[in-house]
Amino acid sequence: MEALAYTQPVAAADLQANLDRVRGRIDHAARVAGRSPSTVSLLCVTKAVAPATALALCRLGQGELGENRLEGLTEKVEHFAGAGVRPRWHFIGHLQRNKARRVVSLADVIHSVDSLRLLETIERVAADLGRHPGIYLELRASEAEGRHGLCADELDEAVRRAGALEHVRLLGLMNIAPLPVAGEDGRASFDDLARMAAALEAAPDTAACFHQGRVRLSMGMSGDLEQAVAAGSHLVRVGSALFEGLEEATR
Repeated sequence: MEALAYTQPVAAADLQANLDRVRGRIDHAARVAGRSPSTVSLLCVTKAVAPATALALCRLGQGELGENRLEGLTEKVEHFAGAGVRPRWHFIGHLQRNKARRVVSLADVIHSVDSLRLLETIERVAADLGRHPGIYLELRASEAEGRHGLCADELDEAVRRAGALEHVRLLGLMNIAPLPVAGEDGRASFDDLARMAAALEAAPDTAACFHQGRVRLSMGMSGDLEQAVAAGSHLVRVGSALFEGLEEATR
């Protein structure tokens, strides 16, 4: 396994100040959109910080943490276990099927289910391990090279397949907005995903495939969370804004 190197963990007071700023952005965006701030959850992405910093963040009341690599997830799970702390771990990176068993054994939620083959693999290893991870189906927001995700015309089949499985809980849809171009931002891709979610939730047969009949939206990151909240995101995945000016990974 590749070793990960970091700078020293940051002071809790500095971390709290950044956390307050991020929460303030989310609350403001929700109110501008006519929503209650309580309808938007914060997933703290700890991929670029030391385990001790991630633990400090958890002790500030952030119990939902996200990692995008198996190595980082493994390292932090072990560190937290040594401290007797058990947050809810989310895996948000591209997941190769040959790493699915290990990720399913560690993560409570997987945001990046981007193919039917991966969905079937997760179900199989979850059954073997006696696990019931929550999952989000990832939709491709751009045709740019290197982008992962289901195409829109694959979504209906993926939803129905996921809804029929015994060991996964289908929570919702996820996307990553394309890089902005002149005069545009990621709002269009967020609006598209929100429309897909609304259509799925409006149809009883597809709504029944989702946990509690509700299609949650995992969309928005540090640079575009306001646009995502305006479009209806229920969960924003924020990393760099939480640690800006405090610590940089030296990987």
